[in-house]
Amino acid sequence: MKYRKNLLASLLTLGVLVASASSQAAGWCDSGKPVKFAGLNWESGMLLTDIMKIVLKEGYGCATDELVGNTIILETALASNDIQVFGEEWMERSEVWKKAAAAGKVIAIGSPIIGAVQGWYVPRYVVEGDAKRNKPARAPDLKTVADLSKYPEVFRDAEEPSKGRFYNCPAGWICEQENTEMLKDYGLENTFINFRPGTGAALDAAVLSSYKRGEPVLFYYWSPTPLMGQIDAIRLEEKPGVDKNVVTKVGISKAFNEQAPELVAVLEKVNIPIELLNQNLARMTKERIESPKLARIFLKEHPEVWHAWVDEAVASKIQAAL
Repeated sequence: MKYRKNLLASLLTLGVLVASASSQAAGWCDSGKPVKFAGLNWESGMLLTDIMKIVLKEGYGCATDELVGNTIILETALASNDIQVFGEEWMERSEVWKKAAAAGKVIAIGSPIIGAVQGWYVPRYVVEGDAKRNKPARAPDLKTVADLSKYPEVFRDAEEPSKGRFYNCPAGWICEQENTEMLKDYGLENTFINFRPGTGAALDAAVLSSYKRGEPVLFYYWSPTPLMGQIDAIRLEEKPGVDKNVVTKVGISKAFNEQAPELVAVLEKVNIPIELLNQNLARMTKERIESPKLARIFLKEHPEVWHAWVDEAVASKIQAAL
């Protein structure tokens, strides 16, 4: 009898624990609390965020919201749980993130983008030529940043023809400062003009216009982006030991991590192959599709990608809503 009572008590305790865990997992959205996302203002961040919002809304019945602001404001809001999800966090680029992570206020999960990278690029036709456009290779031995010392005339600056032109980031961006130091480190500051476009859009326009004309252009850029989905470019190698690959994560608040484990388990599985992401970002620009609309199109056209993030029942709900 005593054994049966102990067994019953154990089963009851186990049942309570399971029910508690289940309730906690579903509790965030069932309570009516919205999952608040960082309103990111770059294309890949916007698309990833909108995809995640649809998955949580249609698959789990979650209300969702966004807070718009710059990266510092949004990371600060994540640390204080004013928002719960930062859809594309570029690790090691933000002191705000580093301090919040060290304090245990934010958690990095998953790998939404594998293969994100940054560096100095030239169009492939500069190195390999383009038979279709009758463009010969202008710098056939150009493989590294150091090799640029042999080719300033190939990237001739229109205002100072005796020097080449390097398209840097706009002034004030972190990458602009890093690239300026690179010009010095590689001994290129006297042979290349350090050209800083006024905006990111101006940088895009300069690169794309040169590319369409088949002209040589040397520029800093990163991927995933719409531009890299529209052009075929080669990233120049840097000194041994330099790694320009970027680690991206989904950032979540401590409270969300503790109170919504079912949803966290979904977000940590989110991943889009970088070539497919670049293609869709290019489509966003070319066809002028707003991110929320493109997110639905993506989910409808690529179930093979996102079905791996959720179970079959949830996938069916999302598919029906599309």
